[in-house]
This record gives sequence, C-alpha cells and structure tokens, in this order.
Amino acid sequence: MSTGELKPSKLGTKEYWDKVYGEELTNFEEIGDEGEIWYVFHRFGEETVEKMVEWSLENVPPTSQPTVLEIGSGNGTLLLGLLEAGYSPSLLCGIDYSADAVRLARNVAKTHEGESVTFNQCDFLIEDPIGLPYMNPGKHSNIWDLLLDKGTYDAIALGEKDDTGRSPAWKYPARAARLLKPGGYFLITSCNFTEEELKSSFEHLSQVSSFSSRIQHPVYTFGGKSGSVVSSVAFRKT
Repeated sequence: MSTGELKPSKLGTKEYWDKVYGEELTNFEEIGDEGEIWYVFHRFGEETVEKMVEWSLENVPPTSQPTVLEIGSGNGTLLLGLLEAGYSPSLLCGIDYSADAVRLARNVAKTHEGESVTFNQCDFLIEDPIGLPYMNPGKHSNIWDLLLDKGTYDAIALGEKDDTGRSPAWKYPARAARLLKPGGYFLITSCNFTEEELKSSFEHLSQVSSFSSRIQHPVYTFGGKSGSVVSSVAFRKT
C-alpha cells in the first residue's frame, strides 16, 4: 500500500492529537498517569519500545555519544527508554507538533531524572527542528546521528491529500534525510506499512538512504498468510 492509497482520517489531524494529549496532560497533572504509547490505530506495547531501544544499543551505542532526534515524541516514552539504557540526556531530543504532548513529555521526564532531555514543539513537515542547546542554531541539516519514528509517519500518511492526490507523507523522506549526518541511521516503526512498503518509500524517495536492517516482531498467520502487525526498518544515510 502506498501513502496515496490511504484515506484521510481524523487520526491524521493535529486537532485529534491535541485533544488526545490535552486529556493525557490533565490526567498526569491530576493522578500522575504518564499516558499511553500511541500509534495510529491502537497502542504500541512496551515490547515495541524495548525492541527499538535494543536495536539502538546494538547499532548506535551510547558509548559513541550519538545525537538522537525522535520525530513525534508524544509523552517521551521512547527517549526515556534510551535514557534508562545509558544514553546521555543532553544528546536526546524529541519533537511533536502538539504543544500538550511537549508539556506532557517534559513533565514525565522530570519523574525519570530526565530534565536534561530536550522536548520542543515542531511541525516536522514545514519547520526545522530546534537543535540541542549546544548546537549551532543556524544549522539544521546533517546534525543528527539517529532519527527515530514510532508511528508518526503513519499518522502523517492519514492527513488530507493535496490537489494532486498526494498524502502529506510524500514530503517526509527527504526532510528526514537532510537532518541525518552521513552514516547516520533512521529507524522507523509502522503499523500501517509493511517492511517492503517502507523500503520503497524511503529508499527511492529520499535518494540518499539505503536499507540497513530490520527488527523482528511477532509473526501471525491468518487465512494461510503470515505477517507482523508492526514493521520496523532501519536506513542508513550514504
């Protein structure tokens, strides 16, 4: 399935996610509930986050002092998982276009000794992410060692199409590629697209990334066909 084949949905709107994170922020402030690990149609389980952290440890270990940017960081669960695994908090950054998601992530981070993790509001498709405090504020390309996406590409693909019928997601691969340093990695986890579909979108549209590796998720068989509910694929900038 290509991004153009998906029908627009409320799940692809900023209004929907503002409502979701507004409610979760209220719950956190009232009862300390850190919120859910979201993806577009359901919730990502903790196992998915753990697998992404494990992949990062194997391929971009904290000993290399990598700069890490999560696109669509939500409540910050994935970055806080990296923090717990030994990554430097001052090198971790999350962006989200929902202001309440950013507020929630910052508040949750404080309860995990993650005050030094950076969370900023940013509409990834039209804005350059604000870098880490020590970075040159005028430099936006070729600055990150690792980009992470846990369901954000899925949500963007459900946005309203343009006059030519393209999903907003067509802009994503090139914007992600320009942020990575040469040799940097992009790890994406999706519930809407298969491994082959992700390879097709990111290898051909970005024109600067090549397939690197994959994460094995549980395989289910139904009607004589086997597959995973979730796909995780890593690309490396050449």
